[in-house]
Amino acid sequence: MVQRAARSGEEEGVDIGALADALPAARDLSGTFADWLSHLAHEKRASPATVENYARDLTRFCEFLREHLGGEASLKDLETLSTADFRSFLARRRMEGIGARSLARHLSSLRMFYRFLERTSVLENQALGRLRTPKQPRALPKALSEKDARALVEEAAQSPVQGRAAGWVEARDTALMTLLYGCGLRVSEVLSLKGADHPLPRTLRITGKGRKQRIVPVLDAAREAVAVYVKACPFPPEKDGPLFRAKRGGALGARQVQKMTEELRCRLGLPGSVTPHALRHSFATHLLKAGGDLRAVQELLGHASLSTTQIYTAVEDQHLLEVYAKAHPRAG
Repeated sequence: MVQRAARSGEEEGVDIGALADALPAARDLSGTFADWLSHLAHEKRASPATVENYARDLTRFCEFLREHLGGEASLKDLETLSTADFRSFLARRRMEGIGARSLARHLSSLRMFYRFLERTSVLENQALGRLRTPKQPRALPKALSEKDARALVEEAAQSPVQGRAAGWVEARDTALMTLLYGCGLRVSEVLSLKGADHPLPRTLRITGKGRKQRIVPVLDAAREAVAVYVKACPFPPEKDGPLFRAKRGGALGARQVQKMTEELRCRLGLPGSVTPHALRHSFATHLLKAGGDLRAVQELLGHASLSTTQIYTAVEDQHLLEVYAKAHPRAG
């Protein structure tokens, strides 16, 4: 089963066989672990990064069990674990400095694995269901002000690039920043655009997280910025090739976009919270501030749940409270 899962996993960009072989557990548990990862990759259609995260969480758990039980864990061991055993694992991870958010993810990964074991009639253990998910504060998205967001886009046109790349790289960076802020796209979504997408239409069909598709309107400013970039780029757009190119003509990577944003914010003296994803937060916050409908913003962002989008209303509420605290004579 491990070999079958490995072959199919490699097709999805993750080596499931290697992940299963690295699990510090008995053979029966490693084989079932591989089947679970294959199930996530193919039936649940989880991304390679998500599969690897789940694999990492279960590997941490099995490392704990090896010490906790005095040997490599088997399926029989998983069946007989008590609530106290699971609590001990979470306590160990907390002692290692893991925060509430990561602990909750560990617990979620374990629950998913145990549900898979139960559905496939491998084993049952109700002890895990008695644990509560650690409470965690919900961090507010760090949006830029409208002035700073505009400045970041404008600064991209002033990138101090030397040599052959000067000019077209500035146009590329401006187009990228405009799409991130003007359309609320994720970096991965912008970089997934192909040469066939040029010239950009007035609406784009974007495939986001969970392979969920949504329709996103494209501002005229974004369409024009991309057109200027493509005209200046020394690498002609190829139908199935990446729209955004690196200096040597290859596909531009997310890390390069992050580095470019970091350079821009440093030149403008903006805080470290200014990232490519912060422009997406700014897109949502500024739309709601201008009276945008919450449901419409949810659709534009591709959020599965309205509660995920509602957090942006709290950002504006927080801003109002800060203004009140600074301005009202009795606020102190």
